[in-house]
This record gives sequence, C-alpha cells and structure tokens, in this order.
Amino acid sequence: MRWIFSHRLSLLLGPAIVVVAGCGGHVSAFGPDSANLSIHADATHLDTNGTTRLSATLASGDPANVQWKLTGGDPNAGVGSINAEGVYTPPAYLTRDSVSVQVEATATGATSAANTSAASLALTVTPGFLQPLSPGNLSVGANGSVTVSGSIAEVGGNGGIHFSLATDPTGTPSTEGSLSAPVCRREAVDGTNPAYTVCSVTYTAPASVAASHAVYLLGSAGSGKPSSWTRILLNAAGINSDPAAHQARQFLPVPMGSSAGSNADYDSNGGKLTDCCGGTLGALLQDASGNQYVLSNNHVFARSDQAIPGETVIQPGLIDNGCTPYGIGPGTTPVATLTGYPALSSAQTNVDAAIARVSPGLVDSKGNVLELGTRQQDGTLAAAPPGISSTNGQGEKASLGMMVAKSGRTTGLTCAPVSAVNVDVLVDYFTDCAETTRSMTKRFTDQIAVSGTGFSDAGDSGALVVDSSNAEPVGLFFAGGTDVHGVEQAIANPASEVLSALDHQVSGTNGPTSYSYIGGQDHSVTCVSYDTNRNSPEAGTIALTANEQEKAETAMPLAQLLINPSAGIERVGIGQSKDHLGTAVILFYVNPPVYQAAVANGLSPIPASVRSVTTGVLPVSALNPDANASTSVTIQPRAGSFASALAEKEKIAASILKTGSAIFGIGVGQSLDNPADAALVVFIDRNQFDGTLPEALEATGQRVRLVLMDRLHVTRAHGTPLSGGSACPVFHRTESGINGFDPWRETSSPFSEVAPDEN
Repeated sequence: MRWIFSHRLSLLLGPAIVVVAGCGGHVSAFGPDSANLSIHADATHLDTNGTTRLSATLASGDPANVQWKLTGGDPNAGVGSINAEGVYTPPAYLTRDSVSVQVEATATGATSAANTSAASLALTVTPGFLQPLSPGNLSVGANGSVTVSGSIAEVGGNGGIHFSLATDPTGTPSTEGSLSAPVCRREAVDGTNPAYTVCSVTYTAPASVAASHAVYLLGSAGSGKPSSWTRILLNAAGINSDPAAHQARQFLPVPMGSSAGSNADYDSNGGKLTDCCGGTLGALLQDASGNQYVLSNNHVFARSDQAIPGETVIQPGLIDNGCTPYGIGPGTTPVATLTGYPALSSAQTNVDAAIARVSPGLVDSKGNVLELGTRQQDGTLAAAPPGISSTNGQGEKASLGMMVAKSGRTTGLTCAPVSAVNVDVLVDYFTDCAETTRSMTKRFTDQIAVSGTGFSDAGDSGALVVDSSNAEPVGLFFAGGTDVHGVEQAIANPASEVLSALDHQVSGTNGPTSYSYIGGQDHSVTCVSYDTNRNSPEAGTIALTANEQEKAETAMPLAQLLINPSAGIERVGIGQSKDHLGTAVILFYVNPPVYQAAVANGLSPIPASVRSVTTGVLPVSALNPDANASTSVTIQPRAGSFASALAEKEKIAASILKTGSAIFGIGVGQSLDNPADAALVVFIDRNQFDGTLPEALEATGQRVRLVLMDRLHVTRAHGTPLSGGSACPVFHRTESGINGFDPWRETSSPFSEVAPDEN
C-alpha cells in the first residue's frame, strides 16, 4: 500500500479530512423562543478533523425545515461551515486551544409557525491531529532513546500535544521508561503564515528489559482524549529499530526497503499540486543480460497502469519530500527509470508489480535491504541482501506458519507468521492519490496472507517479504488492512509468480528476457515482532446467546463420551469460538504432547463438531488460572485436512467473491479452535457483515475462520506541498468505509473515527 500525504488546511489547498471525534448519542437543545423546535447533534465536542451532523425537529418528532446560521468560532480561522443537510465542518485550523461555535436553526416554510421560530446549540472545537505520531512503531533496547513527533492544526494558543505512557492504547498508565518535556514549534507553509504546530518528545527506555513487550506513547491535542499513539517494543535482545530511517533520503548507493515512488505520483488542481503518494523500493532484480532493475508495486511505480515507460522513480517518494517533485525543488534523487509492468487491467495479470531500470551507481548493486542484516554494537540492524543461494534467485514458496520478515518505508523491519495461503482477494484501486475516483476492483488468486500486530502499514507497498530463517524472497507486499482486534492483515504476491509475470509480460533492456532476484548467501533475519503482548483473537469475546448456550449444553453428553486420556483428551467444557466470535464451541482440554502425537500418527481424536456445535482445543493447564500457562496448542494441520479445505476453497471462491458482497477474500489457514484442522479463512467487510454466511460456504463441511476487517485496497496517502520540502503526512479519512491500516478502529479502542484510507 502506498502512503498518501494530505492536509485539509485551506492554506494548503488540500481536500477535506473527515474524522469523527467525540461521537456519542444525540444531544438536544431548545432555543429560548422555541417551545416546539429543537436541535439534535451527533456530537457537541469535536476537533478540526471532525464533522458532526445536526438536525432540527418539532415537538411532535417530525423533522423541521430550517435555515442554519453559525456564529462565534475562531477570530482568524472562522466558524467553519454547515451544509443544507446539517453537516457541520469546523475550520481547518485554530489560533487558540478551544473555541465555541453557536449553531442556530430558524424554522422556514410550513414549520415556521409561532413558538417554533429558532433554537440554538453550542459546539466546542479543539485542534485536531494533522500528522499521527511518527513513527507509528519502533523498537528499543534497555536505556535506548527515540524521538516521536506529531502535528496539530493550531497556529496560536498555548496548547500543543500532550504525551503520556500507557500499557495499552486505551490509556492504562505505565511507568516503564520516561519522557522528556515536549518541544513544540509553529511551522509555516509559505515562510510567513504558520499553518500548524509540531511537537516532539524523547522516550528513554528503562535500564533493564527482562522480556520483550510493548508500551504505548499516547498523544492528545488540547483537552481531548488521546487520538494517536506509537507502539514501542521494549526489546530484550537490545534491538533498536526506527522506521524513520527508511523514510529519509538515503546516501548513495540507495538500499532497498527505503521510501520511493514515481516522480509523477501526485494530483493537481488548477495547475497546483494538491496530493502526493509514496511506497517502498522492494528488491533488486537482474535480467538474463545482467541489467539491474528495482522492483516495487504497479501502484507505486506505475500509478495503477497510468504511467508510461520512461517515467522517473525517485528516492525518497514524494510523500517524504513535502510533495516536491524532482526538477521542481530539492530533496529527492532520481534512481531509476520505469521499464514496464504487468497491466492490472488485464485478466491475465495476477500480481501488482513494476520494474525500473536503475541509474548506474545510484542503487546498491548487491541488493542490500535496510535492517535485513545482523545486530550491530549500537543495537541497530545492518543492511543485507536477501538470500538467494537456495533457489538461485527464483524465490521460495510460502507455507502456513512460516515466520516472514519485511522491510518497508513506514513500519521498517517487522516479522509475523503466514496466516493463510492460496488466498483469493478482491482489491480496490483508484486513479488519484486522494482516492476520489475508483478505477477498478481486481481479483487476485492464490496470494499469501500474513497476520501480525504492526507488521505493515500504509507506505510499505512494494516491500519484499522474505523467509526469516534464510532471507529467501517469499512475496511482494501490496495490500492490507486492520482487523477488529487491531491486528494487521497483509496480502502479498508470491515471489516466484512476480518473476513469472515479468518474464511473460515485460521485456528487458535488450528485449524478451527472464528475471531473478539479486542477493547473497542465505542467512537468518533478526526479527522484530510486535506480537509479544497483543490482544490475540481469542481475547475478543461476544456474549453467547441463549440459543448458542443451549446448543452447546445439548451436545455436552455426547462430547463427554469422547474423553480419552490415551489420545490426550482429559476434559470437556463449553466456550466461545476463536474462529467465529459469538458462536459456542465444545472445548476439549488436552495433554498437548499426547494429543500432538496422536495427530502426528494420522488420528483425528477430536471431530470438527459435535451435534452441529464446533469443537475447540485447549491445553488442560488452561484450567488453572494461576499457572499463567499458554491458552493454545501448537500443532500443524493434518495434511489431509489442508488438502480437503483447499479443494473446497477452489470450488466456491468464484461464487462468493462478488462485487457488493461482504466477503472479499478466502484462503486456507489453520483453525484457531483446533490447529490440527485446516480452515477456510474468510475475509469479511466488518461494515457490511450481518452475521450470516453464504450457504455455499456452510455446505463445505469445513471449519471456517472469519477475519472481520475493513475492505482491502491499495491506495496512496494524499497531501499538499509544503514549502521548503517539509514533509508532514497526515490522517486521510473517507466516509466510504474503506480502511487502510487503522489501529484506531479496533473495537476496544477509545478513539472514534471514520475509516481512513489505505496505503
């Protein structure tokens, strides 16, 4: 996914950022002359990124036709605006910490009878974040220090960003480490007119870290609740990893894993540049003649089929240079020239890839990737090439549970397991950075899914995914989103399929050719994983209905007959499914070594269901709340189970992946209820899902694991140019329900925002 850079500030000519802040129930107000007229508001406290909808009603409850009027507000920025439908949008910035806006409704037409003349309501507006805390994730060892910054839409006033430490994103206070005093400055967009406030703080880790875990640095503007946070991994191995290094302009020759993009990847209006985008330099390739090319996504280098060969690829991408193209201002280096790409519009294309011929001496000829190497004395990770010695540069096939790593522009080096394979997905594409014009929804087949907290984010598009055990290329990251547990779900093209598509559809410098990855000897990757203390899927709960509880209790007598210590089955009970929250399971408590041996010998001691109630497996030690034991059983799916699930997936994928359906992806992974069984992993739009599944899916007889999230798409972050090349990526929110990577929309989050775009 590309990162989109955008401001809503009118000073910057940017498009509107729509974020709902402080949403709650309806608030009503009656005017002094309005015994029968009242105003209702979705929210009365909001920040400059938010909107709130107001309506007027008569005492009878019938809607009233009214004319809206705004007074008060900021003496410089104004009162904002309200449209005929009653949607109020605050001013783009403030010159004080908080302002009050009076909204008055005057009855018109048939409703303007006596005693229904007017009503008013006060709204409180505070500055909102323009830029989320950056970086969004990082890793430090004992005594390590890092600087985190953010920006808000405030010009004057005495406020800034309030920083605090927490054990989780909800704000539970933490004392692990310390924060310096914040340093705030006013930034100008044209050298004279300040447009926003940037605040930075330095975090210092504690003197010792016994075990790796995360703390959170929260940011809040004004007196509002925290609305942005950075996840800090306190790393027992002493690894210091800061993604900000990937976003900087690199010393020559430029390594992979750094910010890059097309020099023409921007939007313009009236001759002025309004938005720009960026992604990641993924890997270095060579053709049969030895010519070298940089690899990334089509939507990063070729602007989703809109580019023509010969366009310039720059480092860093425009998003990290204040939307200042090469040739217009300083800050970027032209490193390659677009060679070609498999067209996304073609039904024969099953990858999102593009290559660009490198400029001599400007790109690391060994294919070194930032942070893919060993830990150095200062705790940072050295750059290193991917491994190619096992496959002769053709890439390795992904497998379920394989730990993979990627090095990207936004999140740096991260590791997580492959959660599903043979994934068919529908992915949305747009023609512009601002995502106002959808160009296509494309179906990809047999892709790779990776699931992990903080694994990827907007701007990591084009990053190479490698096997962490040997650094062999596994995939090319191109799309993703965040599920209801706040876990990132990433989708990658298989690495070998990327090469095959290029071989057949893109000629090299000297004509038709074959491509291979450039790298060195296989080597392990020093992993950075943010999954150490995340809320896992099993932590989410939805109260079981009486019907679900009754079904499980009815099945219990039959389940008790299956207790068999010789097969590792010690006890049975009732619980909630991890594969499908809200449904009951019959839990079989097992002795893991004995149960695992039974499965390894081809036995199936636990059926997939008992009287139509799904079964689950837990270690018997989980019954002891004081044991602090694992609540899962580590085991690989039985071979026959995987083959059966794959066959069923192939039968039904085309019929359930249809435009307009809540289901936008299906693949094969492990059941979370019983890892010995494979499951159909189904990706579902959380905004459309009504709780029912297609009959074709239920008729398979396979276990089904649901991943509720916002719909996948590949996008860019959009924004406006800043003078002096100062980059300031910001929130970009839409009302379409499409979500890029948005940890603030997890169900346990205190933050309330409209879904932002993808990468």
